[in-house]
Amino acid sequence: MKKTITALIIGLAVTMGTGIALAKNIPCTVVLVEGSTVTLQCKSADGLSEGEKVKLRTVSKKAIEGC
Repeated sequence: MKKTITALIIGLAVTMGTGIALAKNIPCTVVLVEGSTVTLQCKSADGLSEGEKVKLRTVSKKAIEGC
């Protein structure tokens, strides 16, 4: 009985974990910012649709040390 419950819990954990890892990475450039509206220009917009929620992340810049 314990082995069955343990196998079920492990199976659910693996199934739930794979659904979270599905995300797209589309490189874009900010073209225009007007108030709370941001316009992006992307190389390829395949898979995106109007009104779809997206999460943006800026590219980290390396620090330049000076004298």
